Amino acid sequence: MASSIRYESLKSFILNDMRMSQIYQPIMLMELLQKCGSASVTDIAKAILIHDQSQIEYYEQRVKTMVGRVLTNNRKITEKHKNQYLLKGFDDLSPEEVTALIQLCQQKVDEFLSDRGDRIWSHRSKSLGYISGSLKYEVLKRAKHRCELCGAHEDQRALEVDHILPRNHGGTDDPSNLQAL
Repeated sequence: MASSIRYESLKSFILNDMRMSQIYQPIMLMELLQKCGSASVTDIAKAILIHDQSQIEYYEQRVKTMVGRVLTNNRKITEKHKNQYLLKGFDDLSPEEVTALIQLCQQKVDEFLSDRGDRIWSHRSKSLGYISGSLKYEVLKRAKHRCELCGAHEDQRALEVDHILPRNHGGTDDPSNLQAL
């Protein structure tokens, strides 16, 4: 009986009471439900990231302009066919060799992170910072949930709240210095 009451309570919240300016609430609830009621902040953040098209687009550009270009053009380890990368000679590798190569790659990542730490992400954190959800909501509401440059509605594209004058150039988090993009 108690589980039925909890189910109905959550169902009612999701269907009737959940107010959303972003997809975060249902994603967090799904993650909690899929992980037997408990999930770390990191697990929830990763679940949100999977749905963040702007981050996917950011890393698609990194693949095309940086890592894909190096491994394909400079090192000749991969090939590119349309929007697909292929590892040359993959079919010649045994499953054990694939596992060993994956472990070597993970070792390189671990060594790099151990050596350089959080500095590798500093280029992204200098001008970025936390803007509260309520402040973001106010900026999006002021912009009528449209991009202030191109006019796209939030139903068409993921909108961000960004500084007009960046923080690293003296800009503040005052709403007058924020815009929906």
